[in-house]
Amino acid sequence: MLESLVVDRVRSRLDDLIARGVPPLAVVLPGGQAIGPADAAVRLVLHDAAPLAHLASGRIGSLAEDCVEGRIDIEGPMRAVIEVAGALVRQDPTEAPGLAAPLDWWREMLLRGRSLRRHHGEADARQVQQHYDISDAFYALWLDPRRVYSCAYFRDPSLDLAAAQQAKLEHICRKLRLQPGERFLDIGAGWGALLLWAAEHYRVQALGITLSRNQHAHVTRLIDERGLRGQVAMELLDYRELPEDRPFDKIASVGMFEHVGRANLPRYFAKIHALLVPGGLLLNHGITAGGTRNFGLGAGIGEFIERYIFPGGELLHISHVLRVLADAGLEGLDTENLRPHYARTLWAWSDALEARIDEARTIAGERTVRAYRLYLAGSAMAFERGWMALHQTLASRPSGELAAGPMRGAQSHYPFNRDYMAA
Repeated sequence: MLESLVVDRVRSRLDDLIARGVPPLAVVLPGGQAIGPADAAVRLVLHDAAPLAHLASGRIGSLAEDCVEGRIDIEGPMRAVIEVAGALVRQDPTEAPGLAAPLDWWREMLLRGRSLRRHHGEADARQVQQHYDISDAFYALWLDPRRVYSCAYFRDPSLDLAAAQQAKLEHICRKLRLQPGERFLDIGAGWGALLLWAAEHYRVQALGITLSRNQHAHVTRLIDERGLRGQVAMELLDYRELPEDRPFDKIASVGMFEHVGRANLPRYFAKIHALLVPGGLLLNHGITAGGTRNFGLGAGIGEFIERYIFPGGELLHISHVLRVLADAGLEGLDTENLRPHYARTLWAWSDALEARIDEARTIAGERTVRAYRLYLAGSAMAFERGWMALHQTLASRPSGELAAGPMRGAQSHYPFNRDYMAA
């Protein structure tokens, strides 16, 4: 009887999708009965009755988990699948659970406590390796040739992904005003694209750090192949362990601070402050929350990402990030929201994975491929809809010197205009 009521609710949801002009969805129940249009663009084939409740309630993250665990199969083009998924959501995923404003302090303490338990040196290393050390060959299938695993910058809408990633590397280097001979640190250097670009095009003395063994080995090999040993180094190291006796002129952190956690964010920015020379610049590039009060995404999305993609990842609104940055003694200089750029980047990754799906299954296995297909396309939708954002924040460690000149009191290498950033 209960299952029959849920099936009726699902029928109603399918009719609602058609009325709203969403690509039609059909559902095949465990017994073989099909509901919804016979020619639907997307089909869910259920092997268990439990996903019916997730479908009726719009918990698309839970449906994604059902897919990864083999309780359902999803058939249809990924872009149509994701359009249907977005239409199924019943409540804004950026809305926080109802806590009244007077309880904000207690809420903050609860979130910090949870974050603190999830983030320490050992746990962070394990979580990073769980994600990034799946297989270099798997990531190479759908990333650009430089393996830049972060938001591209489509400076010109006609750029393809590889060119847009190169434009992003240049955009960051320009923002930092890199100069030959400067000491440059790349926190969470990934597969080395920014580190090597800065070294080869701006002739800086560059150090990259990562917690991924695969990335460390890959970049170390590239350094040797390109004859950059002595100018560039890559270390398998936690940012908290970096010595502070030789501060850096410029620091970049790209796609890394999402792993830091709410509780450790003050320590993260305080460490960067200690690692920067007075007047030095920081470029912090990372995913931020679309809502001001949500800890993660609703509709089961946050739980799916935590379990299958980014264990320990936490999203913070840019307003919170800027406040903590300022509390650490850094001065925010320029903040740029690249949200639609990340949506386009993720669709490019998703399309590339779909084009080589059989190879991906051979390399990483069916379960991992299912998770990443839904993660990449689902994240593209989340950025399109503003559920998440991507901010590049330029900041400095003020020198305290009120030197004479046209920008008296600048206290950093920043000229206090954006003209120099233009290509």
